[in-house]
Amino acid sequence: VSNSAWSLLFSFSLFQRRVYRTTTHVPRELGQIMDSETFEKSRLYQLDKSTFSFWSGLYSEVEGTMILLSGGIPFLWNLSGRISGRAGFGPEYEIVQSLVFLLLATLFSAVTGLPWSLYNTFVIEEKHGFNQQVLVTIYADYIAPLFDKFIPLPEGELKQQIETMAKSIDFPLTKVYVVEGSKRSSHSNAYFYGFFKNKRIVLFDTLLEDYSALNKEPAEEDGENEETKSKPKNKKQGCKNEEVLAVLGHELGHWKLGHTVKNIIISQMNSFLCFFLFAVLIGRKELFAAFGFYDTQPTLIGLMIIFQFIFSPYNEVLSFCLTVLSRRFEFQADAFAKELGKAKDLYSALIKLNKDNLGFPVSDWIFSMWHYSHPPLLERLQALKDAKQE
Repeated sequence: VSNSAWSLLFSFSLFQRRVYRTTTHVPRELGQIMDSETFEKSRLYQLDKSTFSFWSGLYSEVEGTMILLSGGIPFLWNLSGRISGRAGFGPEYEIVQSLVFLLLATLFSAVTGLPWSLYNTFVIEEKHGFNQQVLVTIYADYIAPLFDKFIPLPEGELKQQIETMAKSIDFPLTKVYVVEGSKRSSHSNAYFYGFFKNKRIVLFDTLLEDYSALNKEPAEEDGENEETKSKPKNKKQGCKNEEVLAVLGHELGHWKLGHTVKNIIISQMNSFLCFFLFAVLIGRKELFAAFGFYDTQPTLIGLMIIFQFIFSPYNEVLSFCLTVLSRRFEFQADAFAKELGKAKDLYSALIKLNKDNLGFPVSDWIFSMWHYSHPPLLERLQALKDAKQE
């Protein structure tokens, strides 16, 4: 089942890869707003990502198939039993054996996945100017985000405008932060979090034209080494205040329209259904026997078999349905920002963010329908175009 799903997704990816290869000129619709240099950079970036995705996906499928055919899962379970047994825990301590199994599986996954992660960060992202790390370690990817520096947005016009907009739609805003995301990556982002009447907005400095460290001259950066100084400077990045407000208007639209709550409800209903079916299937000995477990039926292995393999077709269908729903939510959030009078600024902000993140504006409709949780740029711009003209 997994191989069939991957073959289908591979076919879709070929369609999009053909678009990357053949679309070498800026589309007429973007002729006035995107220069050919940015378009070509985006095209080459997406080509590299497409190639990486193919080989990493192929490796993952081959690895998974070999593990199944060679009895890797029963082997790891038995190895976990021997290790826990040496520590004084016999077969009756299934929880201990399960914990050892998870530890070994996690270590194996980390070791086999590390080269791919390093190549993606320090070859592809570095080549296209997104990676800001110096040291070739996993620290900056997995640990540094836990210690990102969150700075309250200084008092000023932008903060006042954000607070005014939040108040106009009854969003219970308590804090606005700027996070120094540019120290790790030049990708832009913004989000909000918090429960009930305690909501907070976080803006990446790369989103803000006036705050992004990537827009500063080299002399303004503290502790900058010669290697960093020798790198070519990026074009000015980020959005103007009006465009930042438009982006936040879109994000607040998700809150106002209840998209977050709806996603939580869907997730909870899906979890209930999956665990109900798990309870029905966990007692089927033939499921365990098919994966090499003839004498035992460990609960953890049952979870793995049912959720990872048996539910695979269902998960593909569910993923597609959630992608369709997500795209609908994005259009609705854009429309909400439009109702706030932000259509023109959101229009220009989407173009800038697409440029900053080297997003490719042309998509194969089958590929985008299956993969893109956000509508392609041209579709979003078209939906905003009428209001912008008005």
